[in-house]
Amino acid sequence: MLAGRFVLFLVILAAVSSVSYAADPDPLQDFCVGFNDSESAVLVNGKFCKNPEHVTPHDFVYSGLDIAGNTSNPLGSNLTQVFQDQLPGLNHQGVATVKIELAPKGLNPPHAHPRASEIIFVYQGTMYVGFVAANPSNPNLPNKLYAKILYPGQVYVFPRGAIHFQYNVGKTRAVAYASFNSQNPGVVRIASSLFGSEPPVDPVLLAKAFQIDVKSVEYLQSLTWT
Repeated sequence: MLAGRFVLFLVILAAVSSVSYAADPDPLQDFCVGFNDSESAVLVNGKFCKNPEHVTPHDFVYSGLDIAGNTSNPLGSNLTQVFQDQLPGLNHQGVATVKIELAPKGLNPPHAHPRASEIIFVYQGTMYVGFVAANPSNPNLPNKLYAKILYPGQVYVFPRGAIHFQYNVGKTRAVAYASFNSQNPGVVRIASSLFGSEPPVDPVLLAKAFQIDVKSVEYLQSLTWT
C-alpha cells in the first residue's frame, strides 16, 4: 500500500515538473545588462552579462522618443525600436517598446512578431489597425480579420505571431506607442521577407502561392525592399 502511494507520488511529481519546465523560469538575478564583450562568461538571451559593479543608471535609459522621425519614404512610416540592442538594461526583463509614426496615408505594412504579443496606444492622429487570426479549425473557412479605427487614447492588442498592420487614415501625422512582452520580439515583414529575401525564393513557388504569374513575382523581387 505504501509502495503504491509512493509510486503515485512520483507520477504526480513528474507531471508537475513537466508542466513547470514548459514555462520560462523566473530570473535568478535583478538584471543582466547585455553587451557584446567577453567581460563575463555568463550568457543570458544571447548577451554577455555586464559586471554588476560596472552597471550605471545609463544602462537603463533610452532617449529620443520625443524626436519626430523621418516618414518621407515610400511607406510613409518611421519605427523607433527600443529593444535589447538599443537599451541594454532590457535584456532578460521580457519587455520592449516601439514608437510608430505614420504620415497621412502612411503604412506600417503587414508583419508579425514571433516572440511577443503587442499592445499599442494611439497618442496622436487616427489609425486603422488590425490582425488576421490563425487558420480556423475548418480549413474551408477564410482567416478572419479583426480591424478597427483607433483614435487618441485608445489601445489595441495584437496576439503573438498574428499578422497585423497600422495605417494612417487621417489627414495629419499619427503616432502610437507599442509595448511587447519580450525584450526581442522579432519582426517578420511579410512582403519584404518573401520578395526581398537573399537568396530569392523561387519565383515559381511564390507565383503559385499568390496565384499570380511568374513575371509579376520577378518584378516584385527586383524592387528594393527595406
